Amino acid sequence: MQDTLILQTILTYLLKGIIYKEQNPKIWNSLLEQQNAVVEYFKMIGLALFLDEAEGYAFLRQMSSEDMAILSDTGEMPELPQLIVRRQLNYATSLLCVLLRKKLLEQDTTGGDIRVIISKEQIRNMMVLYLPNRNNETKTFEQIDACIKKLLDLGFLRKLKTNDSTYDVQRIIKAFVDAAWLGDLNAKLEEYRGYANNAE
Repeated sequence: MQDTLILQTILTYLLKGIIYKEQNPKIWNSLLEQQNAVVEYFKMIGLALFLDEAEGYAFLRQMSSEDMAILSDTGEMPELPQLIVRRQLNYATSLLCVLLRKKLLEQDTTGGDIRVIISKEQIRNMMVLYLPNRNNETKTFEQIDACIKKLLDLGFLRKLKTNDSTYDVQRIIKAFVDAAWLGDLNAKLEEYRGYANNAE
């Protein structure tokens, strides 16, 4: 009975969003213990568990039709309804994701503290080079602030309790801006810079 209750709690947390080791160590440890049962449960409804033990986060992803066909005895699978909505990020928000991912990469390369702490002013200074309408500072800063809010909502940034204008970059962003993006990161940033210059 106790194991069932623990499993139900884990499943509920995952259906609500991301589980972070740092923020919820008790649920995280239970997830590691019950990982096989969690995977099997969600497989039945077309969801896959994405768990990065080293970075300390876990979340659910919709399984592709190809993934489902592999699991099927016949190799065929009807199209399942989307349980997890895929959100298309706009240009500016995608740009901020790429810039923050680059910050994490730089931090990982230099070693030391694994946390990346960044202020709103630093984010503005990073992004302004790649945004159109740079002559209208108010409009540009409003756009950047909207991107910050979006990444807070997505769980890619977290406000520091000690300072409302300083953020902790959550390492889960690595799962969304992956190695394929990183291989072409500088070219992607130049593409963004070109877009900004052409849009002026």
